[in-house]
Amino acid sequence: MTHAPTDRHRVVVIGSGFGGLFASKALKRADCDVTLISKTTSHLFQPLLYQVATGILSMGEIAPATREILRRQANATVLLGEVTDIDLDARTVTSQAGPGPLVTPYDSLIVAAGAGQSYFGNDQFAEFAPGLKSIDDALELRGRIFGSFELAERASDPEEARRFLTFVIIGAGPTGVEMAGQIVELCNRALKKDFRRIDTTSARIVLLDAAPSVLAPFGPKLSAEAERILTEVGVEVLLGAKVVGLDAHGVTYETSDGARTLIPAACKVWAAGVAASPLGAMLAQGSGAEVDRAGRVLVEADLTLPGHPEVFIVGDMIALDNLPGVAQVAIQGGRHAAATIRARLDDRPVPGAFDYHDKGSMATITRFSAVASVGRIRTAGFIAWVLWLVVHLMYIVGFKKRLTTILHWTVSFLGRTRSERTTSAQQVVARHRLRRDPDAPPLWPGAVGEGRTAVPGSDSPE
Repeated sequence: MTHAPTDRHRVVVIGSGFGGLFASKALKRADCDVTLISKTTSHLFQPLLYQVATGILSMGEIAPATREILRRQANATVLLGEVTDIDLDARTVTSQAGPGPLVTPYDSLIVAAGAGQSYFGNDQFAEFAPGLKSIDDALELRGRIFGSFELAERASDPEEARRFLTFVIIGAGPTGVEMAGQIVELCNRALKKDFRRIDTTSARIVLLDAAPSVLAPFGPKLSAEAERILTEVGVEVLLGAKVVGLDAHGVTYETSDGARTLIPAACKVWAAGVAASPLGAMLAQGSGAEVDRAGRVLVEADLTLPGHPEVFIVGDMIALDNLPGVAQVAIQGGRHAAATIRARLDDRPVPGAFDYHDKGSMATITRFSAVASVGRIRTAGFIAWVLWLVVHLMYIVGFKKRLTTILHWTVSFLGRTRSERTTSAQQVVARHRLRRDPDAPPLWPGAVGEGRTAVPGSDSPE
């Protein structure tokens, strides 16, 4: 099926994450038709996924429906589909969902398909250590985390109980640090009085990374402060530790002297690396552009694909000036692409090179404790935590979502409970059950990508 032709300029946006959504909204008053194609029906606020995984927030609070966000934008159409082909010569995007493919023509294309987890060539680790890039990942981890306490409670062998009460987080970046901190909060506060046979405060939480420091991009001062806080609350920080083995039983790491150590652990979280969407490699192959080791496209200074000024790439998919893979790069990149398209339509001078304004980085550690790097300001502790709350609340879409988020934060941070502790077996096993024959028909037409074998590192948040 192919969309009917139109006289208006056609903009296709791939991805409903920060880059895709902000680009679409920036074209609201432009003389064009916007078609947003995404493999999910929601806009994911990825920085708060760890709070879904640890029972603080519900998935709806951080992933509102994209249609609801854009319902008042008359020139925007939202389509569910996984993009399977981009024809640069014909200027068409082919997406798959339901009974057959849909071909959508474009005059301008904005590709904001995000990035997925990278296991650095050890994709077999994914079966035992989920990443944290999607709602599915967060719900699976929630089932694994809370399920570990349940299994420890019924274990008759002390060693087996100990294995269930050991949590290993691989990767000491913001996601790993935040996960480690919230699991500590679960053990020491939220679940402390809920069990009769186990002592949740005796749980072992290990944060390991091959790098020499925690939160390295934050600078040595905040890195050291974050490590100090983590150690103080009971997290075992292992740096210079490279994971060389990971299975159902536990994690094996290797230090610089070649010594190997096994940590028996039932619950593992992978937060150590990203790989750009496979669409980056597809675009590079079709245009002759280059990609880096993470699959990111080496774009022009104005975020366009080399040789194709009508194609923009934004967010985690770009390799330009060592820009970090953070939400602000995607947001500003999406707006830049939209501004360029508007200028072309109005026959005005285009903005030119993308000028990124760094608004800083933040990461929570535990309740009332965070680190923040904003401009020349470097701070840690309660003030940084308040800054983190305010900034993240601003980017949650919708008044109702903000209100319920505040209520859940109040319950979790001031009280001792977690309002989103419900788990199911389906959450834990569904990811593996969906890996079927790629030629098999989908069990349900709306399960985009369900009948396909995943490309390593291709699970995009968008």
